[in-house]
Order: sequence, then C-alpha cells, then structure tokens
Amino acid sequence: MLRFISFLCAVMLWCGITPEIALALTQNPATADSIQPYLDRVMQRITEFKLDNGMKFIVLERNQAPVVSFLTYADVGGANEPEGKTGVAHFLEHLAFKGTTRIGTKDYKAEKPILDKLDSLWQQIQSAKAAGKQQEVAKLEAEFQKLEAQASELVKQNELGQIVEKAGGVGLNATTSTDATRYFYSFPSNKLELWMSLESERFLDPVFREFFKEKEVILEERRMRVENSPIGMMLEAFIDKAYTEHPYRRPVIGYDRDLRNLSREDVAEFFQTYYVPNNLTLAVVGDVKAAEVKRLAEIYFGRYPAKPKPQSTLKPEPKQTETREVTLRLPTQPWYLEGYHQPAMNHPDYVIYELIGSLLSEGRTSRLYKSLVEQQRIALTAQGFSGFPGDKYPSMMLFYALTAPGHSVDEVAKALQSEINRLKTEPVSAKELERVKTQARAELLRSLDSNSGMASSLVEYEVKTGSWKNLFKELETIEAVTPADIQRVANTTFVPENRTIGRLLPKEG
Repeated sequence: MLRFISFLCAVMLWCGITPEIALALTQNPATADSIQPYLDRVMQRITEFKLDNGMKFIVLERNQAPVVSFLTYADVGGANEPEGKTGVAHFLEHLAFKGTTRIGTKDYKAEKPILDKLDSLWQQIQSAKAAGKQQEVAKLEAEFQKLEAQASELVKQNELGQIVEKAGGVGLNATTSTDATRYFYSFPSNKLELWMSLESERFLDPVFREFFKEKEVILEERRMRVENSPIGMMLEAFIDKAYTEHPYRRPVIGYDRDLRNLSREDVAEFFQTYYVPNNLTLAVVGDVKAAEVKRLAEIYFGRYPAKPKPQSTLKPEPKQTETREVTLRLPTQPWYLEGYHQPAMNHPDYVIYELIGSLLSEGRTSRLYKSLVEQQRIALTAQGFSGFPGDKYPSMMLFYALTAPGHSVDEVAKALQSEINRLKTEPVSAKELERVKTQARAELLRSLDSNSGMASSLVEYEVKTGSWKNLFKELETIEAVTPADIQRVANTTFVPENRTIGRLLPKEG
C-alpha cells in the first residue's frame, strides 16, 4: 500500500490538486471517487512501447521541471539464483558500476589478459587449498596479489559515477531484492541521450573488473547484516524454517560459503541468462517527449540482440501443514517473530493483507501498539507487514515484537495471538476500517514522492501484475474492502498449521 500511497501523492501534486482539496478528500471518504479524473489524466500521459528485441519502455511525460528519472528493472533477483550460487544477483548489481571496455579502464587491451590470468590463478588456488598444498597456495597467492595490483593500476575508479555527476546526475544507485534488480538515477532533461548511451553500454558491454576486491566488500556486508547482527541471524533462520522448497528461503546477500566460491565466470553466466532484452523493463519519468525517448531507445538499446527469455524453474512452496518453530540464543534482547504464508502481489486478496497490516501496525492508533506497547507494556515495539521476503511469488505476513524488560516472549506471543484472533472472531468496525483507509489518503499530504518513485511503481506493477495500469486501479480496490473481507482472510490465513514461530532469546550464561 505504501507504494500506492506514494504514487497517488505524486499524481495529486502533478495534476494540481492542492493540499486543501487533498484534505477534503481524506476527511470525506465519499469524495474519494473524485480522484479518478486526475488518475485518468495521468494515464493519458503514459506511453509504452516495445523494441523489436523485446525490451519494454514505459514513459510518463511530466513537464513541470526540467528533470527526468530513469529506472532499469531486471526481472531477476535472489529467488532466481542457482543452488550453491546464492548472492550472485546482488554481486552482479555491485559489478554493474565497474564500467565497460571503454568506461572504467585506462587500457582495456592491457587489462583483459590480467583479469583472465587472475581468474585462472584463483581456480588454481582453490584446487591447491582442496588438496592441502599449503606451500603452493602461498606461492600462488603471492602471484595473485601482484597481478591484482597491476590490474588496479589500469582501473579508472568510479568513472561511471564521475561522468553522471559531472553531467548533473544525482541518485546513481541500485538495489537487489528476492524478486528484481533495479538500477536508477536522475538527470537534467537535456541529458536524455547521455543516459541512453551510458545505460545501454553498461549492459551491452560490461566488464566485471575488481571482482575479487568486490567479493571482500560483499562478504563484509554479509558479516554486518547477519553474522554480527542477532536479528539478522534470526531472520535468516526464520525464513529458512518457514520455507522448505521455494528459494525465498535463501538470503539475498547470499550464504558465506557460496559467496567465497563464486567465480567471475559464474557472474558472467548469470548475466548472459537473465540480462536479456525481454527480461528488462525501463521507465522514463519527467520532462521528456515519448516520441524522442522511443527514437533514442531504438538507436541505443536496439543494439541488443534478441535472446530467449529465461524460463522459470522455481519450485512452488508446498502448503504448510503444521506449526514450525525456530529458537536462537544470542547476546541480544528477546525478540518474537510470527509469520503466515499469504498470496503473491497479483492475487485479488493482496490489498486485504496490506490493510490487515495497517490495522495491526500503522501508527500509535494501531491495535498492536495500543495493546502490547501502550496498555500491557510487554513490548517496546510490535508491528507486522505483508510481502516478506518478496511479493512476486506467494510470500508471508510477518509479525515481530521486541520484548520489554521484565517480560517474556511467551507473554508477547499470547498477546499477539489475542489480537490476531480478534480479527477472526470480531468484524472490524466500519469506523476503524475507514480510519485505515483514511490514513492511506492522509499519507498523501505527508509523503511527497518523486519522478523516481513513480518510475519504480509503474515498472513494479507492470512486471509483477502484468500491467502498469493496475497501479491506477488500486484506490478502487482499497475502497471496496469490507469488514467481511478482513474477517474472511484472517480466518483462512491465521491458523496454526500455517504459522511459523521464531524466538530470539538472550544467550545463557
């Protein structure tokens, strides 16, 4: 729902809806339908087209300011990684900033044979370690370090970022999730062709340089997120317990052993499989003309050869039939986690799960805060949300609470279950449900969005639901939810056989 809230906020501002009008809409739910003409107006500004190679573009013309935001969305994330090679999608995201045969290098002809030799030496080191040949390992590692130093001398550090920054670009970044990898930044609108050139070359002619240095960066990132974080370790153990087959059970950062064994060849193979034209969707939002975007896209991205779209081989998660539990003892305050399997984002009931999350967790008027934190004072925080750890495939609704001093996770579990059971046995009052819907509309006044936010929302709905147009239908879907819908979903979802419990307890002794 937050994606939709941010999206709708941007729509209202773009279409000239003043704060006074917005406030009226939030205070009088009956007038929410009057937003639709503004949504229709935005839809008329959107153009979509597909290149001959299968690459798709979504363009939203917004001419209020001479800026434009870009998003390249690769329909591949942690869930698509081969067994034994977890973390490769995230690794590739890091390497996508290292440049090409022309960007990021002083002399690629001299650099390439060194990179190839480093790959060969690394394989030899792995073999020598496996054979227990320590002297040979030491000799090979010394040679490896010398070659790595030579390779570094040929690198132009962060040249891609410097080009973007000098041209007025901001926000150059990327993210990897279970479902997708997103690359994004914004430019002045007169730099449209520069973006076309840089972004097309970036994925047409990448060089995965500084691979082994970046591996150490990612291993350190994993140590910070997981090994040195009790809640990070708990989440990894929890999701591994909650899933038995589907790759949502694996961490996006990857397992330590897999990261250490990844080769540059593994990353290149993953790239060749998933970074094909018909697995990429690009959004352009801002001060542009769709016809010009299409003309330049055909010149720059039309260079990509068409390739078969990768076929999904993901194992579906079997229906859970009994409560699962996992307990960790670490130096930490006690945490309690409870999760239930739920449908994917494209399911008709998905918005109901989001509203349930809001009823239980949205702000100080939410049920969990009022009961566990404010009234009983058994938790310092208590919240829940849908779509964990992703939402492209059937996922989970996760509840979590940090236990207050002097109280136990069992007390928290009992209180949480009481609030969940209320949803099952007592219809939510029309007033409380409307409060949650009103909160969604009121958020428009507090959450100003950007071109980049709109680009992200459009592509997300396009890929995960089949059409960006579904984004514009979500307000209607939210308004249609009834107390009976909440009760129906709660009764089918929050049952013991669909539950996974996690307890993070202080280390004994």
